[in-house]
Amino acid sequence: MPTYKIIFEKEAQKFLDKQDKNKRLRLYKAIYKLPEGTDIKKLKGHNLYRLRVGDCRILYTVDDVIRLIDIEHIDNRGDVYKRY
Repeated sequence: MPTYKIIFEKEAQKFLDKQDKNKRLRLYKAIYKLPEGTDIKKLKGHNLYRLRVGDCRILYTVDDVIRLIDIEHIDNRGDVYKRY
């Protein structure tokens, strides 16, 4: 399996830093399993994918050519889609 470099946007990193240790660890484990994983969907009308981890959603893009995953936004279930 080819490895991907994972980068975090400032807003996504800020959300992770505010979480308690257990939730943050759970989110990091899910992120570092990308691009494979469970409960991943492509968002309609956008070049974004959604990963569900409990009540949090992680929105990210994947560039297979340069093997890059960009974590764009992480937030709670009801708030994450308001930007898009």
